[in-house]
Amino acid sequence: MKNRKHGVRRAFTLFEILIVIGLMALLVSFVVGNLDKIMSGAQDSLAKSFVKGGVQTPLMAYKLAVGHYPSTEEGLAALIKAPEGSEENWKGPYIKEIPLDPWKKPYQYAFPGTHNADSFDVWSLGPDGVQSDDDIGNW
Repeated sequence: MKNRKHGVRRAFTLFEILIVIGLMALLVSFVVGNLDKIMSGAQDSLAKSFVKGGVQTPLMAYKLAVGHYPSTEEGLAALIKAPEGSEENWKGPYIKEIPLDPWKKPYQYAFPGTHNADSFDVWSLGPDGVQSDDDIGNW
């Protein structure tokens, strides 16, 4: 009785515990509900870093050795194995393997590029896997 008179409490009430559990459940449902959006941003950043930087150096090294960028038909595979007729000047491999984009699809390559007429285009088809507005390219 003495403690109540001075307003000191020693334990949480059932109501307080239920409020905390409810707030935690609300927070967890919010995070789980937006997890795909959170992960999508990271995947976009990863694809952008490859198409705007990660593949530039190996392609430039290939061009310096061979004299031109790989053709669209040769594609990024030319960075791993010398295309026919390029064996003499080819000093590769320029990369160990061609990575897949964050959505487990191959990156696309074109030379000469549609967006970069004097260079090459490299792009990911994005989350939908088809050519559309969500593509991530080096343009």
